[in-house]
Amino acid sequence: MSAAPDRMHRPDNELVDLVFDYMRERLQYDPVPLDHPGDGEHLRAQLSGLLNQDGNNPADVLKLYDHELSRAVISADSPRYLSFIPCAPTKAALLFDMVVSCASLQGISWLEAAGAIAAENQVLRLIADRAGMPETAGGTFVSGGSAGNLSALVVARDTARRRLGVGPEARLRIAVADQVHSSVKNTFNIIGVEAFKVPTVNRRFTGEALRAALAADPNPETVIAVVGTGGTTNEGIVDDLAGLAEVARERDLWFHVDGAYGGAGLFAPSVRERYNGIEHADSFVVDPHKWLFAPFDCAALIYRNPQLARAVHTQDASYLDVLHTEGDEWNPTDYAYHLTRRARGLPLWFSLAVHGVQAYTDAIEAGLTLARETAQLIRETDHLELLFDPQLSAVCFKRTGWTNEDYYRWSQQLLADQIGFVTPTGWDGETVARFAFLHPGTTMEMVKEILDTMV
Repeated sequence: MSAAPDRMHRPDNELVDLVFDYMRERLQYDPVPLDHPGDGEHLRAQLSGLLNQDGNNPADVLKLYDHELSRAVISADSPRYLSFIPCAPTKAALLFDMVVSCASLQGISWLEAAGAIAAENQVLRLIADRAGMPETAGGTFVSGGSAGNLSALVVARDTARRRLGVGPEARLRIAVADQVHSSVKNTFNIIGVEAFKVPTVNRRFTGEALRAALAADPNPETVIAVVGTGGTTNEGIVDDLAGLAEVARERDLWFHVDGAYGGAGLFAPSVRERYNGIEHADSFVVDPHKWLFAPFDCAALIYRNPQLARAVHTQDASYLDVLHTEGDEWNPTDYAYHLTRRARGLPLWFSLAVHGVQAYTDAIEAGLTLARETAQLIRETDHLELLFDPQLSAVCFKRTGWTNEDYYRWSQQLLADQIGFVTPTGWDGETVARFAFLHPGTTMEMVKEILDTMV
């Protein structure tokens, strides 16, 4: 007799206990270990033959994951992970992410997931309010800043095409600074627009520079949008959003703000004024899986006028007609390029509801304070040089006399010793060091321990 086809879908209490026990242990790590990069040959040998015809004992598979695979993944939620942009999800958010997964929650349409979407929209409203956007604002959660920037700038492009009465063959450009995130540059390649590059002023994109560049260009009418950054990834610099917004209004340009990393600073009173002008944005993205302490993958995309996005992104198919009805309908699939999506905003919603907004403010302010204190320590250390006063929670600095090889050797040794994960970055063609402070559990003692290795 052949095996029952539904055998994979039957309740399995032993498997539940096995996995839940592992999750409970992982959630109680204090501190979370950094772990190490993996060796490809070793990992392939460990995985060899695992995906076979008949399956394996679940305990053996989980043991393989725990002892081999998980330890070859550098933990972005470690307080010693100070590279790139870390991830420091709250325990409440992590736990509710499990709820979302085990309930097979999706977030495609109001018809199928009204409860989940109502909760997600409550969080989007909170973020929109912090940005000062109007009551009409709304959007959706997408996988990350790249997906958010792509979705928003497609709307900018198509809205401009309709306004100008031009087709896909028309040359269109979007104004950006040289510090703009790589995902924006990649978006231009995907959607067929060109970059209108404007020089920064002290590493900041300003309205004055944009106005001058447009005045000097022979075809300014081909520029349809401007992208400001609410916290550059490398240095944490917030562009002159008020100045850019003013020029955008003068020229009837779509104004998009990429706040994937830095947008969380809207919740921090000590830096809130840096974002003045964001209230005029036509679209805005912030990644809660960065500085709003949500698990991967979660980015909030918000439009001033969501109907413009709906006109661009709503997918037309006969089997989808039932989704588009009158009433309370809010289909997240209508506001980005996606169709299928998980309800990725729910873990953030749960954590905010459990802990309150003030806890988020306190945690964000902790990262800002740590950056300022680290910058002062670097100023006071003879062989170190601070490259830019921290605007948010990123700190770039250099070790006098070090070469490119010195930085990489130092970074590798830090990780090998489990002292920290700090990768080099570039600064005006030179290799330097950089801290990104997001985890509220990172301490000045950890920072001093890392800096003491730069002898």
